[in-house]
Amino acid sequence: MSANEMKKMCTDEAGKEYVLQGNMAFAVGCVRSGIHGADGYPGTPSTEVIDRGLSEVQDMINVGWSVNEAVAVGVGFGYTLAGADVVVTMKIPGLFQAGDLFTSASFFQDKRGALIYYIASDFTPSSTQHLVDPRYLFKTCMLPVIEPRTHQEMMDAPGLAADIGRKYNTPVVILASSGLCHSEGLVRLNEIKKRDLVEMPSNLSRFNLLPAMARENYDSVIDQRMPGLEELVENSTMIEWTKAGSKKGIITYGMNTAYVKEVLDLFNLDVDVLSIPMTNPLPIKQIRKFYDAIDGDVYVIEDGYKYLQEELERAGMKVVGKEKYTKITEWSPALIAEKFGFDIAKPKEKVKPVPRPPMICAGCPYTLFGNVIAKMRKQGKIENVFGDIGCNALLYFMNALETGLAMGASDSQRQGFILTKPDKAAKCISIIGDSTECHSGMDATRNAVYRRIPGVKVVLDNYWTAMTGGQPAPSSPVNLAGQESMYDLVKALEGNGNRVLVASSYDRKEIQKTMKDALEFAEKGEFVVVVIRGCCVKQQPNSKKAIRLKINHDKCKKCYSCLMCAGIEKGVDEFPLYNTLCSGCAGENPACLQMCPFDAIEFLAEGENKAAEAGSFPTPPELVMPKYNIADFPERLTLAIRGVGGQGNLFFGRVMTQLAFVAGYSKTNIVKGETHGMAQMGGPVISTFSCGKVHSPVLFPKSADCIITMEVSELLRPGFLELLRDGATILISKTKIVPPVITYEQYPTEADISKAVQGFKVVEVDILAKAVEIGDPTGKIANVVMIGVMSILPPFDKFPVELWLKAIKNVSPKPAIWAGNYAAFMAGRNLI
Repeated sequence: MSANEMKKMCTDEAGKEYVLQGNMAFAVGCVRSGIHGADGYPGTPSTEVIDRGLSEVQDMINVGWSVNEAVAVGVGFGYTLAGADVVVTMKIPGLFQAGDLFTSASFFQDKRGALIYYIASDFTPSSTQHLVDPRYLFKTCMLPVIEPRTHQEMMDAPGLAADIGRKYNTPVVILASSGLCHSEGLVRLNEIKKRDLVEMPSNLSRFNLLPAMARENYDSVIDQRMPGLEELVENSTMIEWTKAGSKKGIITYGMNTAYVKEVLDLFNLDVDVLSIPMTNPLPIKQIRKFYDAIDGDVYVIEDGYKYLQEELERAGMKVVGKEKYTKITEWSPALIAEKFGFDIAKPKEKVKPVPRPPMICAGCPYTLFGNVIAKMRKQGKIENVFGDIGCNALLYFMNALETGLAMGASDSQRQGFILTKPDKAAKCISIIGDSTECHSGMDATRNAVYRRIPGVKVVLDNYWTAMTGGQPAPSSPVNLAGQESMYDLVKALEGNGNRVLVASSYDRKEIQKTMKDALEFAEKGEFVVVVIRGCCVKQQPNSKKAIRLKINHDKCKKCYSCLMCAGIEKGVDEFPLYNTLCSGCAGENPACLQMCPFDAIEFLAEGENKAAEAGSFPTPPELVMPKYNIADFPERLTLAIRGVGGQGNLFFGRVMTQLAFVAGYSKTNIVKGETHGMAQMGGPVISTFSCGKVHSPVLFPKSADCIITMEVSELLRPGFLELLRDGATILISKTKIVPPVITYEQYPTEADISKAVQGFKVVEVDILAKAVEIGDPTGKIANVVMIGVMSILPPFDKFPVELWLKAIKNVSPKPAIWAGNYAAFMAGRNLI
């Protein structure tokens, strides 16, 4: 989101309607409610609050990234001692990384600014290494916990939390589900508030945790804070009791509320629902009142473990919840319907889907290193590789990495291994990224030096926190404010007292020599840190990214040594082929070029690079909006789109939400769901869109008016075809993206695809070829071609073409991009 867009939402009049991602709604809410500061560490699914939101309005709020979550909590607590209200963002593993500060800061009872924790859960998980439910910790810390149910509540949560924090002298947790963080929904801007700083004493000696003071604080929390909070929740106007006079009831909270409403509407069920806004403390009196009013079963629908269920059982209520040993950590509308006895058709796998693990980006600076390590492992020169969290984890799929535990834990694992097997010091290595080394990995580096544990630690330095989208770290050129970094990673590592070797990530021979030297030093009893340096390809300017190479078929022996990157694949003629993902290694020495033993890869001659020569598109005509009546549009509309990470699903979804907004569906509801996390790294992704009488971003089987697959084989994903309602259309792109883990021979055949869609109404289109034909050799506007195709299919053809174009322009208004998108959309409308 641009600074202008973010600032407009932060200053627009109250009541103005927008469709926003949950994280962005929260970010806007922070500014509009007068929060003074925000700090945190990037962690999907919480990252966008600062990265895409608050970073764009640094003149309106003091915001920055800290080196880790523990430091961020300390910074946040410091804000409150100055009388300021502050938000600290993180994901659940980050909460536990900050556990010491988080728990210690929980019990102060003196007046100060509000400390608000924005903690994003991921109970799928999509990008998290465990499924631990933190609600038990929150209860032990006696902290109020708000769990937003809608995007509107995400926007309102910062102000509510700040008010609670100040009134009850307590930190406040906002626990937001990943489904809410990364879906988009309708919001109406709340009132703009200004908060004065809390007047603080000049002497801050009350904010100490000497044992006697800790005891005093705890007792005060028991006597004052908790009774006050219990009264607050019991009298909350945000408790929703939907009465249906039924013999059955449901108690729920958070995003689960939307799923419950979706099921009740779809099946016209008369079930009483009690939705609570806070999960600590629980409004036990209100819950018991609800429970006693229901003659039959009362169900508990909750994500995570069984916190609410166990609390109600402890209070003597016999509820129907999860089984003793349940695998359900996250509900969906289909699972809820099954819980109520409805027979939901199970996905039938007619053809096995393509394995598509997340991969490092095409041209990633890790590519050659991964290849070198995989070869050394095959040769027996390296036996074990201990990995970390971040992009380096994707080397697992190159057979260049084995273990993965937690942030900063790669070398500590290696150390324990070597303390047990000292003879393996020169036979195993650890790997970590630069931002993770700065986060918590440096502790293990110092430990290796301190305890004289020999071996090799590799720091892959791509200058950014790349996995979460390229946020700045201490090793980056600048910080979030754009100030030049004074931190030098190599000097910091050298300062520990160990030997440091540096190699370029785009120089295969240098990497080989450096690793050989490092292992020899380890054999002699030294601890060595190897730094492999090269900028994250996604942080390079687009002007550097283009296909620069070609395959000389006369020289090529089809050895496929070059097939080690997502940007090159085996073509139908069995010769290697550069695809639209190729970044040209962003102007660096191409990795694939260094792999070819026959010099069959050559640079394109001047004039051969069509992408670099692609001309601009004509200026579109001025849009004139027609008169239309929302009554002429479908009452309810749903869509599901599958593809491969990087194909533009996110853009597609944004266009649909803008279309619904322009068409007037803000009078009912607009919801969009997305896949985020590792799947975006070339893995399978799904986007959903709904408008009208809808609640959930997760679609129910047989509810979609159309399903679209941007890559042929992705329609084979379990449960995808089952989303389509009877008589609706499957729209299939002929694009094939063969992952490096399989060959063309293993890719599903046309017969396989035909078998899978037998009995369905199918439209097949070659959107990539059309994008290239109209002047985009990169194929980036292929997704807009598909939008054009869909716009002429029922029921989407009910919307005038001008509404579609207005929606597309709203998403990408820059003249050059708008011109290309206009051409692509119109080409799509004429493709069938």
